[in-house]
Amino acid sequence: MTFLYRLPMADLAALDARIVQLNQRLKMAQLGLQVERRGVKLALRGTLPPRPDSSRLRPYQQRLSLGIPATPAGLKQIEQEAKIVAAQLIQNKFDWREYLTFTDGKRLSQQTLNQQIAAFEQYFFEQPERSINPASTKTTWTSAYAPYLRKLSAIAADSPSLTLTEVIYKTIDATKNHSRSRQLCCTTLSAFAEFLNLALPKDLKTLSGRYGASQTQMRQLPSDDEILAIWATIPNSAWQFVYGMMATFGLRNHEVFYCNLSGLNKGETSIEVLPTTKTGSHQVWAFHPEWIEAFNLRDVQLPSVETDLSKTTLQQVGKRVTTQFHRYELPFSPYDLRHAWAVRTIHIGLSDTVAAKMMGHSVLVHTRTYHQWITQRDQQLAVDNALRRLKGD
Repeated sequence: MTFLYRLPMADLAALDARIVQLNQRLKMAQLGLQVERRGVKLALRGTLPPRPDSSRLRPYQQRLSLGIPATPAGLKQIEQEAKIVAAQLIQNKFDWREYLTFTDGKRLSQQTLNQQIAAFEQYFFEQPERSINPASTKTTWTSAYAPYLRKLSAIAADSPSLTLTEVIYKTIDATKNHSRSRQLCCTTLSAFAEFLNLALPKDLKTLSGRYGASQTQMRQLPSDDEILAIWATIPNSAWQFVYGMMATFGLRNHEVFYCNLSGLNKGETSIEVLPTTKTGSHQVWAFHPEWIEAFNLRDVQLPSVETDLSKTTLQQVGKRVTTQFHRYELPFSPYDLRHAWAVRTIHIGLSDTVAAKMMGHSVLVHTRTYHQWITQRDQQLAVDNALRRLKGD
C-alpha cells in the first residue's frame, strides 16, 4: 500500500507562503503560469491550448495537474515544470499528451517504456471513435497492438544501450518482411511513436513491405459441391449450423455468434450481423438461398461458446471455430467459406459495393482481395453463365 506524504498544517502554511513568492517570480518572468496547491498536490494554471477532447478552438485558462506532492521538494520540481511548459508554449510545442498521462510526477517523455505503453493503452481505449464498438476495440488491441508492444518492451530490455528509436526499428526487423505481422508491427509502432510525439528519421510505412491481398498466397477455394459434401461429414449438429451459416452468408468466424437470426424463422433469406462485431452492424443475404434449407439453418442451434465480451474477446470466439474445424479435420479453413461466398457473388453479378457492404469491409478491400481468386474454373463458369444469359435474351 502507498501512503501519501502529508505535511503538518504549520508546514503547509509555510509552503503556501513560499508558493506566493514563487508565483511572484513567475509573474516577473512573464511565464504566464501560476502554481496552485490543491490539497496535498501542486498544479499549474495558465492559458493553455484546448485539450484533445475539447470542442474549444482557442487557448483558455486551464489547470495542469501534475501529481507533484505539496512539499518543499515538490515546489522546486513544479518551478522547473513551469519553465518547461512556458518554453513549450512560446515555441508552440506544448502537447497535452505529455501531461494527460503524467505518472509518478513524470511527463510522458520522462516515463519508463512500460509506463509509456500503459499510457498509450489508456489513450487508445479513450478515443471517442473506439467507444462506438468496445468489443471490436478490445479485439484490435489484443490481437493487433499488444503483441508488438510486448515485443518492443522485450527487445528494449535485452538491448538497454539502444535508444527507443533504435529499439523500434529493431522490433520491426524482427518480423518477417512482406508479411501481415510486419504490416501490423509498423502500424502499431507508428501509432505509438506518434503518441509519444517521437520523430522517426524514416516513416515506418516504408518498412511495412509489400504485404497485401495481392501478395497473399493464392488459394484453391472449395467448390459449392465440396462445401455441401463436407457439411454432411461434421458429426455435431451445432457445429454443422456454424459451418452452414458461414458458407451461406459469408460470415467471419465470430460473427456467427453475434447475429440476429429471427428473420430465418419468418422465412426470410437475410440476417443482421450485430454491432458488437468487428465491423459493426450490417445486413447479409444468403447466396445460395436454397442452402438455408439444405443446411437446416432455420433450426437455430449454436454450440456452447462463451460470448460474453466482458469475459472473452471476438478473437477468442473466432479461435473456437478454427479449432473445431481442425478437430473435425475439415479440408479447408473457416475463412475459405467466407472467400467462396465472396467469389460466388461475383459470378452471380452482385455489385462489389453491395457485396462489400454485406461483408463489412470497403470496396477496395473487396476487389483487391477477391477478384484475384477467380481461377480458371471460376472464369469458365462465369463465361458459361454469361453465354446462357445471352442465349436467353
